[in-house]
Amino acid sequence: MKPFTTIAALVFALIALAQLLRFILAWPVSVNGVAVPVWVSAVAFVIAAGLSCMLWRERRR
Repeated sequence: MKPFTTIAALVFALIALAQLLRFILAWPVSVNGVAVPVWVSAVAFVIAAGLSCMLWRERRR
């Protein structure tokens, strides 16, 4: 097992969880005064969850 791969998978899982919570609870986010649409969190969730799953599978080899 590679510890870095495990840590990276957990970090991506936490990011995915945060994005999912923002999407479900519709938390407002603004960057430099511009409101970020909630749908962006859905896309970020899919990407972060996918990376986490890929790293988790890599860890098991």
